Amino acid sequence: MPRPALYSSSRHTRRSPPEPVEKVPAPTEQPAASVMEPSPNPATKPVAGTALSRRHLYALWALIALLTTLLLYSLWLHQRPAAQRITQEDIDAAVLRTLETTTPPSAAARAVESISPSIVRVVGYGRSKNGKEEVERGIGTGVVIVDKGIILTNLHVVAGADRIAITFHDGLETTASITGAQPENDLAVLQAHKVPDDLFAAPLRSTQDLRPGDHVVAVGFPFGIGPSASAGVVSGLQREFTSPEGKRQLSNLIQFDAAANPGNSGGPLVTLDGEVVGIVTAILNPTSARTFIGIGFAVPIENAASAVGMPPF
Repeated sequence: MPRPALYSSSRHTRRSPPEPVEKVPAPTEQPAASVMEPSPNPATKPVAGTALSRRHLYALWALIALLTTLLLYSLWLHQRPAAQRITQEDIDAAVLRTLETTTPPSAAARAVESISPSIVRVVGYGRSKNGKEEVERGIGTGVVIVDKGIILTNLHVVAGADRIAITFHDGLETTASITGAQPENDLAVLQAHKVPDDLFAAPLRSTQDLRPGDHVVAVGFPFGIGPSASAGVVSGLQREFTSPEGKRQLSNLIQFDAAANPGNSGGPLVTLDGEVVGIVTAILNPTSARTFIGIGFAVPIENAASAVGMPPF
């Protein structure tokens, strides 16, 4: 059976019109460098807080180092042996060792040291027989009793002098004037014309409790040498003395056996506490040698103080 012929339809199937294509503008030309740059990889892109994190890391390590140091120091302190506690036995032993190995100054040495800044050398000058030259007429000692330059000495050291020279403990040399005299006690009061800035007045002590046998020190310039010191004891109280020439008669004196010679006149007689109880004024020697044979005399400080108007003790 003949197959029917197949004819294609002359009607074309209508297709929907194509969607308009948007015209893409031609890309603008970029520099070669831009074309060659690879697009950035998000994995390697820098994070904004990276620098801050590093600073935090450094601070953390610094803190760790500090804590480690403190820990090590704490361990070292705990490992140190505990400080030995000082007991009374330790103190006593140290004092005993010091006493055994150190020789302290004697009481006489301490007395001399305390009184030395108040000792002065006194020289009286006069004219020679022809009146042209100045000569030394007497040399003795003085002691400062008021820090304004008031000095006690013996009257026989400065009597009749045309000029009185004073030398202080620090070496200052000056002149002085007689401002008072007490002939019955062979005392003279001098006022120095210049004084050191740190002049020291000697402390005075009453003789009411002074007893024979008490230790004393005589300080002065024997034969101009000094200041010199000699130690002894009080030999007696309320003694009397008449000068070999018979010109002076003194009473109520302190007798002592500390060595004294010409030049000691006017110097202080001092207790071991460094306090002045008298002014050395004479020595007893029945010969013409005028040297010490073991008996010296001093005017009690009460009499000496009254010579300058100081109140009694």
